[in-house]
Amino acid sequence: MPDLLSLENRVAVVTGGGRGIGRAISHELARRGACVVINDKSGESVVCSEINDAGGKADCFKADVSDFSQAQELIKFTVETFGDLHILVNNAGITRDGLLLSMSEEDWDAVLRVNLKSTFNCSKAAIKHMIRKRYGRVISVASVAGQMGNAGQTNYSASKAGIIGFTKSLAREVASRNITVNAIAPGFVDTDILKAMAPETLEAAVKMVPLGRKGKPEEIAYAVAFLASDQAAYITGQVLGVDGGMAMM
Repeated sequence: MPDLLSLENRVAVVTGGGRGIGRAISHELARRGACVVINDKSGESVVCSEINDAGGKADCFKADVSDFSQAQELIKFTVETFGDLHILVNNAGITRDGLLLSMSEEDWDAVLRVNLKSTFNCSKAAIKHMIRKRYGRVISVASVAGQMGNAGQTNYSASKAGIIGFTKSLAREVASRNITVNAIAPGFVDTDILKAMAPETLEAAVKMVPLGRKGKPEEIAYAVAFLASDQAAYITGQVLGVDGGMAMM
């Protein structure tokens, strides 16, 4: 019986794949057999070496995916390097937190550009290839902040809510081509973003989580890998919360 969770003979792109949640996703997809192209804006990611040294297949591509032409080059590089593209993970994201009254226009624009426009840029480039092949998985990393809102994060919450709306709309557009489009909505995950929070703020945030703890990057990666697998072939237009129960509805 075939392993429907295996990603053998699949090619994946992970934006923002050099650290944090993106790093965990890159490793998990590779562990399941996918060839992974890791987009890293700095171009200094060590994740490719880690995956290749462990016997997987990975390559890196430096690109600012909030720029349309660079996003197109990322997808072009992937197809030329590995011969195909099956899975796109839109994970690139930043925060520029602050109350709305003190938030600069530059901080608003930067977060919407990196978090939301990059999702548009990469998805548009990827589905052109996927439609021709009549197969694809597009998985975008949203956030519990996009579902519940979060004080001091109007820009971030708006960008992540935008990803959710984008996901549902695109899912309807490409379903007939055997392409599924879903989103993951992480809660408080133990990454560098949380480490930058004041200890008392983080402690208060964790108290909001019914499971009483922070999430692990690997726990987000497991959910992404499932949605990329054939076991999730009948799931599209959905938002999977991996948040310890924060956004129960």
